[in-house]
Amino acid sequence: MKPKTQIDIKQLVRKNILTMKPYSSARDEFKGEAEVFLDANENPYNSAFNRYPDPLQWEVKTKLAKLKGIDPTQIFLGNGSDEAIDVLIRAFCEPNRDAILITEPTYGMYAVCADVNAVTIQKVLLTADYDLDLESLFKQVNDQTKIIFLCSPNNPTANLLTREKIKTVLAQFNGLVVIDEAYIDFTSSESFAAELSNYENLVILQTFSKAWGLAGLRLGMCFASPAIIGILNKVKYPYNINLATQAHALEALKDVQKKDAMVAEITSERDALIEALPSVKMVQKVYPSDANFILIKVDDANGTYQKLTDQKIIVRNRSSVALCLNCLRITVGTPEENKRLLQALKDLSK
Repeated sequence: MKPKTQIDIKQLVRKNILTMKPYSSARDEFKGEAEVFLDANENPYNSAFNRYPDPLQWEVKTKLAKLKGIDPTQIFLGNGSDEAIDVLIRAFCEPNRDAILITEPTYGMYAVCADVNAVTIQKVLLTADYDLDLESLFKQVNDQTKIIFLCSPNNPTANLLTREKIKTVLAQFNGLVVIDEAYIDFTSSESFAAELSNYENLVILQTFSKAWGLAGLRLGMCFASPAIIGILNKVKYPYNINLATQAHALEALKDVQKKDAMVAEITSERDALIEALPSVKMVQKVYPSDANFILIKVDDANGTYQKLTDQKIIVRNRSSVALCLNCLRITVGTPEENKRLLQALKDLSK
């Protein structure tokens, strides 16, 4: 389904962002090969990390583009996906006027970044089975709504949102639609990156933290049209991705098979946990999972969480989140860690 109307990205961007002159770093102004660098006031005596990194990370983007089947100009790299979330809100939402829309329960940083930037948060509940309620969503949308954030697979519920419903939002909403695919590698579903040419308002978030096992690097990916990516590059800090992170990312991208093997192991362990957890007496429900974690409903989430913590087993208590009363979010661990968790839950059920 194609958008009903053509979207002019320039009309969505904050006017001061559109007209601002971005900072130009020394490495922005020079292109090509060189042997003597006397342009950036660097220390010439420490050969490991004395030089500023590529501000636009072209080598990483080029390798990543081949893997994702897109163009390097369609990629923004951030200090975690959180940077992309923040920059999107800063670039497209006027403080104290515009709004973002989120579907609860969902990832908490959308609301945090909106609050930091004095942007209104419109909230719509997911359905009882954690899918999009399109009627309620479109009732909430108004002239101030600039960005809709959809997390799929969703955090903390672990499920994919219905693809056709997401396409309906893309087709009928005249602002940006951000699909957070942090957990997409753990599904058999195709990434929305394949839809970039069909929707001018589509923005996709992915990360090196989950499937790639590189959470400590803090490297997030954002895919969108070159026009949107150009705006994000205009707003971001000049050297937002450090040299070490770029080097480690390049090394990881050389071994996609390693990432795929880790994903296969995690999904196998996830499926084993989903099969075993219903036999635990305190577990009322095990929700379907398309992620590297499982949401379960238990008799007493607060008490169970504390007792697990006492045994030095840490899960996430999501009981205070909308539609998640008495729910625990369990990340899939190693076989040994998962066995220890299951045994602890069984012992607590006695």
